[in-house]
Amino acid sequence: MLTSRVARPRRYLVCEPRHFAVHYAINPWMDKDAPVDTARAAQQWQTLIRTYLDHGHQVDSVPPVPGLPDMVFAANSALTLAGRPRKAFGSLFHAPQRRPEAGEYATWFKAAGYDVYQPESVCEGEGDLVPAGRYLLAGTGFRTTREAHAEVQEFFGVPTIGLRLVDPYFYHLDTALFVVDDAPGGGTGGARGDGTGNGTGAATIAYYPEAFSSGSREVLRQLFPDALLATRDDALAFGLNSVSDGRHVFISPTATGLIAQLTDRGYLPVPVDLSEFHKAGGGIKCCTQEIRS
Repeated sequence: MLTSRVARPRRYLVCEPRHFAVHYAINPWMDKDAPVDTARAAQQWQTLIRTYLDHGHQVDSVPPVPGLPDMVFAANSALTLAGRPRKAFGSLFHAPQRRPEAGEYATWFKAAGYDVYQPESVCEGEGDLVPAGRYLLAGTGFRTTREAHAEVQEFFGVPTIGLRLVDPYFYHLDTALFVVDDAPGGGTGGARGDGTGNGTGAATIAYYPEAFSSGSREVLRQLFPDALLATRDDALAFGLNSVSDGRHVFISPTATGLIAQLTDRGYLPVPVDLSEFHKAGGGIKCCTQEIRS
């Protein structure tokens, strides 16, 4: 018998895709000869925002800036953690085209009362920094550096687990892994959705193993033995670039295998099509920065 999952209201920061386009190529998904349907992208983004609001979540917005087409990918802008003073760990983007975005988001966080830290090393916010229970999972290999992992651990004082990404199609950690439930045992007091306890007290995650180095796969296996394992097809469908509130999982509709796994575990998948944003290497999570306080 499936255990009931509990949703927790979240606060999300987004940026309207008014200037979204593919003007350059900084990951394998981007092709300047494959134009974005801007009207369709705007419609898809509005659907995502309405879906968040319909599920009881708060949505704040940063004004878009001309000349910054990837500013819509708000997740890359910063990291905040719950239960701490209002502190935000900002970004230093790898690609020079994106570096001005960091200042725009820092301005928003400062106005919202956050002490914003500017990293000295390349770091791309929640793109590579994923809070997972008592740990902070930190990706490296393509964008965020290991030196930034040390900076964020010092800033927040949270155990930070480095994970090496090896497939360029999954250049950010949030394209290869997401937290399904950040409560120990998947929000069920240590019990799985099928009624069996995992006994680890860990968050529940989903990930695509082959996106990681062999050592990082072993780390994930030991820390999260009850994880959902995605196929390459579901990962390429941006199924792991999802957002969960602990019960509802906002997910790409074409990640059918992962949707089935989530349903089996007692979660409620909420399909949202952001396929126009896939052309720039982004999806639901890329467009969504979670604000924690």
